[in-house]
Amino acid sequence: MLQHSFAHIPGIGEQIERQLWQSGCLTWSQFLESPTEFSCGQLDKARLIDLLHEHQEALASRNHQYFSRLLGLREAWRAFPDFRESCVYLDIETDGGRGGDSITTIGLFDGTEFTALVKGQNLENFRDEISRYSMIVTFFGSGFDVPMLQKRFRSVVFDHIHLDLCPTLRRLGLRGGLKSIEKQLGLSRGEDTDGLSGYDAIRLWNRFKVLGDASALETLIAYNREDVVNLEVLAEHAYFGLRRAIFDSGAAASV
Repeated sequence: MLQHSFAHIPGIGEQIERQLWQSGCLTWSQFLESPTEFSCGQLDKARLIDLLHEHQEALASRNHQYFSRLLGLREAWRAFPDFRESCVYLDIETDGGRGGDSITTIGLFDGTEFTALVKGQNLENFRDEISRYSMIVTFFGSGFDVPMLQKRFRSVVFDHIHLDLCPTLRRLGLRGGLKSIEKQLGLSRGEDTDGLSGYDAIRLWNRFKVLGDASALETLIAYNREDVVNLEVLAEHAYFGLRRAIFDSGAAASV
């Protein structure tokens, strides 16, 4: 989808993007091959040619910072297939506080393996772990997870492409919290974690820290694991839903 995209380019927008698709310009390469055949609104055509060459070079070199700046939160979904091999699904749990030291666990899932980082054990490994990825997927991470992580790990630069599924799924009519949306899409959880909430995550952490209840930590990690594993399913739903609604319908007129 990324190479079909023009709306994120300053001076283009969704209306001109749709007009390009309808006129038969479905990709960056098609525009560059025949720039005189297509209109780009008020944007200088020479400027758009230069930008599209930049886009191609940035994609070839996997320069995620370049696309992070251009796409922002709203259009990050467009980069999902191209950067999926370097994507991490992320979710944190806290003890209820608002400071960086309140983070108790960080769950990371790369589509294959789940990593649990736990306060007092291996939480400091987050710096090295997050540096391996070009894209992060969260649910309301722009409003909670990332700001909390920035407080805790001040030296970490969060320049990743960030697909926040909360506002992204809202564009498809899916509203509510993560657990509510999971149920709307028919996703289920394990017996030990079904029905648990953020409040329960705080309670489980306190049982572990105060009472030394190792089983409470195991349940907390299992809860965190299901959060991030389910994010992959939601990301796929968001991507294909928006692609159908925006690109497939827009490009159909060119056929």
